[in-house]
Amino acid sequence: MGNRTTVLGRPHAGGIAGAVMMCLGLAGCASPDDVTGTLAAPSARPMAMAPSRPVAPPRAAPAPAPSAPAASTHPEMTPQALARAEANFSRCIASLEPVARSKGVSAAGFRRYTAGLKPDMSIMEKLQTQPEFSRTAGDYVTMLVSETRIAKGREAMAQNAAVFDAVGRTYGVDPYVVAAIWGIETNYGSARGSYPVLQATGTLACVGRRQAYFRDEFVAALRIVDKGDVPESHLRGSWAGAFGLTQFMPTAFQRDAVDFDGDGHRNVVDSVADAMGSTAAKLKRGGWVAGRSWGYEVMLPARFNYAQADKNIRKPMRDWWAMGVRRPEGRPMPNGDEMAYLLLPAGAKGPAFLMTGNFKAILSYNPADAYALAIGHLADRIRGGGPFVQPWPEDARALSRLERTELQRRLASRGLYAGPHDGALGQNTRAAVREYQVSVGMPADGLPSGEVLQSLRARGGT
Repeated sequence: MGNRTTVLGRPHAGGIAGAVMMCLGLAGCASPDDVTGTLAAPSARPMAMAPSRPVAPPRAAPAPAPSAPAASTHPEMTPQALARAEANFSRCIASLEPVARSKGVSAAGFRRYTAGLKPDMSIMEKLQTQPEFSRTAGDYVTMLVSETRIAKGREAMAQNAAVFDAVGRTYGVDPYVVAAIWGIETNYGSARGSYPVLQATGTLACVGRRQAYFRDEFVAALRIVDKGDVPESHLRGSWAGAFGLTQFMPTAFQRDAVDFDGDGHRNVVDSVADAMGSTAAKLKRGGWVAGRSWGYEVMLPARFNYAQADKNIRKPMRDWWAMGVRRPEGRPMPNGDEMAYLLLPAGAKGPAFLMTGNFKAILSYNPADAYALAIGHLADRIRGGGPFVQPWPEDARALSRLERTELQRRLASRGLYAGPHDGALGQNTRAAVREYQVSVGMPADGLPSGEVLQSLRARGGT
């Protein structure tokens, strides 16, 4: 069995309900006052403190902006193509046997788990008309880091204190971050998804526009049940195949899952120990450095050069300090040698953060800044910290897909953008936005906002 990291036995994993969660009982955790990205290395020397500021009250998450689903025009998603793929489904699945066998799936296992397998064509509707993201970063973080999820996180860590202690000692990963991933991915196990993973990944492997990608996922799912890690009847998850307490895709499971409770199976569905150990292993492989934070909320000085808010601009903490960047309420800065970049998830009007290498490790779990920020913030709140000091802008809204495409088109008409007009706001779009902001005297935070779009419209062009 691969990835046999045996730390906890079954008797220990099940007998810890009602344990009192204390910092001293969790490996690598910080004190309740050491929050909002403040888990610094023991050798870190604090720098001078800035004057304190009043804490802004938290705001409720506004209702999401309405959004229209974006239908695919891919040739594999036409009604005719879908009908052909559905009719050919059994032959397609059978054609995957050589690949599955080469990846370690037994002949008997392949026949057993594919016999009578039928496609779930309702998944195509989800693949074709995925609702676009219609929340701002502030809305997203506020929605996920709720008081209920914070309280449930503390309860979950108390009930599984031995597991989280062992996870921290074994991998050097902050146990609170692991718990936060559990909380955000499945609400501590209460929202895992109900789609049979073999059927879901098999459907996507043979029908629709993502077949090449999902064939690897289907074969990896076959390996899971063939090797006995998770019973087939328990292997249920999202329509795209993510499963378990912390939502592993099958290929990610094969790469990162560990047998943390020592029972011979890597069962991230039924074993809290295996799920938390596997999540920590994935974070460590993503580059997590023991004893350091994911990031720090900071205050920027007046007339700050917002062009410095760029993931490619990493500086030692002492350099950010020299530029006037301070932590709220006079909190000390961490080790001056630690490298970080400046993130402005809501632009110049919202909170600011210095992100360390551990933020990148969280991004290895899900490459969205808002997701990783919610994970880090929820971890700190479970630890005992308070909300962010700086409020999210009240007037912010997410651009629709049509508006994002229009933004790119208008930037291109001014010679600032040469990429596709697809509504995907990557680094090239943000760089173009920043260049435009500089040209018209706006704060150059690179945020593709409604304000930028309105400014482009007012200045004409297509």
